[in-house]
Amino acid sequence: MGKSFSKDKWSYMFYTIAHPMDGYYWIRHRDRGSVPLAIFMVFLFSCSFTANRLLAGFVVNDIDPRGVDSLYELMGVLAFYLLICVSNWSVTCLMNGEGRMKDIAIAVGYGTVPMTVTFILATVLSQFLADDEQAFYGLLIGVGVAYGVIMILMGIMQVHNYTLGKTLTTLFITVLAAFILIFLVLLLSNLLGMVWNFFRSIYTELIFRI
Repeated sequence: MGKSFSKDKWSYMFYTIAHPMDGYYWIRHRDRGSVPLAIFMVFLFSCSFTANRLLAGFVVNDIDPRGVDSLYELMGVLAFYLLICVSNWSVTCLMNGEGRMKDIAIAVGYGTVPMTVTFILATVLSQFLADDEQAFYGLLIGVGVAYGVIMILMGIMQVHNYTLGKTLTTLFITVLAAFILIFLVLLLSNLLGMVWNFFRSIYTELIFRI
């Protein structure tokens, strides 16, 4: 675990943020990335997102803090992260993608860093904004999200050795695959619930008859 969070892994992550194409290339071909570090970055993104919803200044934030469940949002972000990684891996396995599951996890995880930084900065900035300065808050978050999405796009493109067009196509199919996985999970959970209720009804019937 210490090796996954070593100084070299941290410095290479920041190098990847500054040079996405080169960084992701060597993550795939020289194993320079770290999955635990990528997951930790997703965790930090979830924390910064929730903190922004809870602590952003009243000028830009009209959310009732009592309606924000930080644990629920954390689990939601981690589940969405896992869903995207599994869906993309499933799709790219059928489309001659060269990336492994760990490469996809790193590409997506590292891509959340710019968003995390800008959410934190935007939260701090919102405490000092006047009513007519909300555009600066929106611009800051927009830049961070845009750069994060571009990083994820470049990461997927590099680890799978795809062209831009094929990357966009696979990402579109990935979204469809994610919906299919959600449907299957809901269907399975419903089926298991029905089976459980069936056996419970049998057990209850036997108890009353004995």
